[in-house]
Amino acid sequence: MRAQQQAAFILHHRPFRDTSQIFDVLSREHGKLSLVARGSRGPKSRLRGVLRPFMPLSMSWVMRTELGTLTGAELHGSPLRLTGDALLSGFYINELLLHFLHRHDPQPDIFDNYVHVLEALAAAEDVAPCLRKFEIELLRQLGYALSLEHEAESQESLRPETWYQYRVEQGPMPVARSEGPLVFSGATMLAIAAQRFSDPAVLRAASRLLREVISFHLGGKELKSRKVLIELHRHRTPAS
Repeated sequence: MRAQQQAAFILHHRPFRDTSQIFDVLSREHGKLSLVARGSRGPKSRLRGVLRPFMPLSMSWVMRTELGTLTGAELHGSPLRLTGDALLSGFYINELLLHFLHRHDPQPDIFDNYVHVLEALAAAEDVAPCLRKFEIELLRQLGYALSLEHEAESQESLRPETWYQYRVEQGPMPVARSEGPLVFSGATMLAIAAQRFSDPAVLRAASRLLREVISFHLGGKELKSRKVLIELHRHRTPAS
């Protein structure tokens, strides 16, 4: 299969042999795939400044096996400049997609969601709301949508004053106490559903919920980039 000038982003790369690299790529029309770029680490390679994460690319390749061969790449649009927390968040998003997406499974909506969150991160002062919105939408696009407005068994609307435990494979279940894993008030769950992340308490609750839901769907696998983000913010928080 030969593909020409496809919209794509690089999610991850690793050295291959002496001067080449293998790239995990997210393309809009072909999904996630792996490509070898021969000679791309060589001193005379014209692709050294192009094949980088978060750069909107137009890529061409030939696919004869599971590992294709890159035949061309060029910048397609303005480069997205991510720094600091936004850069770490971008690597976290890339890691999420690497784990969640299947190879050669086109997901144009996920690609568009990815472009949107990168643009939002590049412009944001606070990256956390951008990440929570992306995670919620990604879970929905993967078929793991959060259920935050109705009780799991009765399907009655959540009552703001009632406490619920969120069970990943079921949804909110009423509980008698406000303590326990993934226990939130109905008001908090409804606020997360409405993405009212300007409220710091809602944003913290969303982070706690999404961390557990994503971990469940990844089989408990720890994401290295998320661990770095958590440690970074822990060191920034002054001791009480």
